[in-house]
Amino acid sequence: MESVAAEAGERKPEEVKSAARALEVLELLGAGGARLSLAELASAMRVPKSSLHAVLRTMEGRGWVDVDAAGTRYSLGLKALMTGTAYLEGDDVVSLAGPVLDALAEETGEAVHLTRLSGPDVVYLAKRESRHALRMYSAVGLRAPAHAIAPGKAMLAQYEPGEVDRRLSWPLEKLTPDTVTEPAELAAQLAEVRLRGWALDDGENSPGVLCVAVALGAEHGSGDAVSCSAPSSRMDTRRTEEIALAVTEAAHSLRTLIKRLGQH
Repeated sequence: MESVAAEAGERKPEEVKSAARALEVLELLGAGGARLSLAELASAMRVPKSSLHAVLRTMEGRGWVDVDAAGTRYSLGLKALMTGTAYLEGDDVVSLAGPVLDALAEETGEAVHLTRLSGPDVVYLAKRESRHALRMYSAVGLRAPAHAIAPGKAMLAQYEPGEVDRRLSWPLEKLTPDTVTEPAELAAQLAEVRLRGWALDDGENSPGVLCVAVALGAEHGSGDAVSCSAPSSRMDTRRTEEIALAVTEAAHSLRTLIKRLGQH
């Protein structure tokens, strides 16, 4: 919540105050999925509770936020879900990725995702479940720090070091004992991604989960990546390389579809 609040404090002079506050409320409520009180929201946004209360009442009346039975804690409303769904339905890359993700999930038997870089984070746009009983947890709309997850590393590797530094939120958060947070070590990992063509994280975002990812490439008009995740217990070196090849081929197929779409 602190990073979202920091962004909120950097309001541009041309922003309309009431509109900016409404958007900040949505960002805060959407950041962690938890219910927040008026006092918590006001503190994070650094605005008077009296001013924020009127904004929340308006948002509640229009379905953007919900309030609990006690009338004290707020969460995202149904309108936020409807708008998020409309975003996915209207996104060309998400639509094109459907058959590609289906085929990749069928080939690997593991969970596969389409993700997008958003600031210092990665957002899950689409998912296909693993066929195995032992699965990782993920969901469309969830965010994860880009430095700690293979799709994020795959997309960050497309940029020059200065741009990588600008995109990330320093100091880097250490999610697990294996999360890379030192700038030099991250830079070395990104250099390896550029040479190898695919990114890897093994327990950096979630303990016991290994993920392989390939970026579609900014030249294809998309800051997106295709990935495959599985419990580390199922991913020895040979299996990881097989998965990496499958994900690379899937990313190539999706790039081709995006290119064809751009030609029409």
